Amino acid sequence: MLTLKSYLGVITALLLAFPAAAVELVMVEQDGCVYCEQWNEDIGGIYSKTSEGKFAPLRRVDIFAIPEDLSIARRVTFTPTFLIVDDGKELARLEGYPGPDFFWPLLDKLLKSKTNYDPSGGGS
Repeated sequence: MLTLKSYLGVITALLLAFPAAAVELVMVEQDGCVYCEQWNEDIGGIYSKTSEGKFAPLRRVDIFAIPEDLSIARRVTFTPTFLIVDDGKELARLEGYPGPDFFWPLLDKLLKSKTNYDPSGGGS
C-alpha cells in the first residue's frame, strides 16, 4: 500500500513530466481567406519543423470562434492574424500575411522582443 509520501512523489514526477505553459503562435483565420491559404501553401507545411515552430507551436482558431482561454489585447479584424501568446495571454500580433520574405523576419523579431526565444536553441 502506498503511503502519502509515495503519492506525493508520484504526483511530483507526473507534474515534472509535463512542460509548463508554453508560448504559442495562434493563427486566426477564416474560410475563404486567400491570404490564409497562401500562408498554408508557403509556410504551413514547414512551420512545425522550424526553430520558431518548435518554440511557439501553431494553434489555429476561427475568427468567429475565438476560444475563451485566449486573452487578446483587442478584437481581431483581419485574417490571417498571428498572435504570439503565453499562457493564453497575447504578447504581440502580426496582422496579415506579407509573404514568406517578410513573415519570417517579422515573426523572429516579435519572438525575440516579447519572449525568451533564441533561434540557436538557448531559449526555452
